[in-house]
Amino acid sequence: MTRAYQVALLLSAAAFLAYGIACLAFDGMKRDFERFGMGHLRVLTGTLEVLGALGLLVGYARWPALVAASAAGLALLMGAGVATRVRVLDSLAQTLPALVLLLLNAAVAWYALASSR
Repeated sequence: MTRAYQVALLLSAAAFLAYGIACLAFDGMKRDFERFGMGHLRVLTGTLEVLGALGLLVGYARWPALVAASAAGLALLMGAGVATRVRVLDSLAQTLPALVLLLLNAAVAWYALASSR
């Protein structure tokens, strides 16, 4: 396992725990989801983010195959996030966090899959 992979995995887990909790608990995220026309998906999104982060951590500690599944799921979630930001004409600065997390999780999933062979 490379140090870059470990840092990427832990960074992603921390980011998604923070974003997931914010999504579930804070009004700013509620307003964003309403602005996107997706207020009904906020709780589901926050829950998936927290579960994905926990999957990364549990997978790292105990079950490596879970890392690939969790990272791939989070990458797909961020793909939807990027598409949503583009659809509502958000700026690049507003879209960049989702794009970075998409690429980060795609790299973690790829590395985890390649390492398991």
